[in-house]
Amino acid sequence: MNVLLRDVCEDDLPIFFEHQCDPVAYELAGFTPRDDQEFRAQWHGNILEDDDVVKKTILIDGEVVGFVVSFERSGKREIGYWIGRAHWGRGIASEAIRRFLSHDPKRPLFGVVAKHNLASIRVLEKCGFTIVEPRVGIPRDGAPVEQDVLLRLDADARAGRRDVNGGLPDR
Repeated sequence: MNVLLRDVCEDDLPIFFEHQCDPVAYELAGFTPRDDQEFRAQWHGNILEDDDVVKKTILIDGEVVGFVVSFERSGKREIGYWIGRAHWGRGIASEAIRRFLSHDPKRPLFGVVAKHNLASIRVLEKCGFTIVEPRVGIPRDGAPVEQDVLLRLDADARAGRRDVNGGLPDR
């Protein structure tokens, strides 16, 4: 498996839109999906046109499988990612985030994950993030409030570096 990152382009958006419409994925993420118009407005107005947002498309063998971004929110630098469900459980998210961390060296870097999304919490932990605190999510469009977990990656974190045998270091 060869995980590559490249800049997000307009042609990626329909794939990202479909990923966020997957009911299993958005329930796990504790996310209310956007309709196409809202989705495009979010990507164009808040992501693609903002030079402070680092945005990368994740590719496996030339196929778009997701994205990873970092951005400022409430005075904190945050990371977010989404992988299409067909590609879960293959280590793609962990490898993509490890590679992404060199594209945005700002630290600390925070991740907010739905408390019940144990796989995503584990992905960030593998990449050197540590749990800071649980927090209450902000409801969107009347969606139920989800309890989230806040994770933090500091400048001195091991950032999921591989050991000499090619495996992840034990934590």
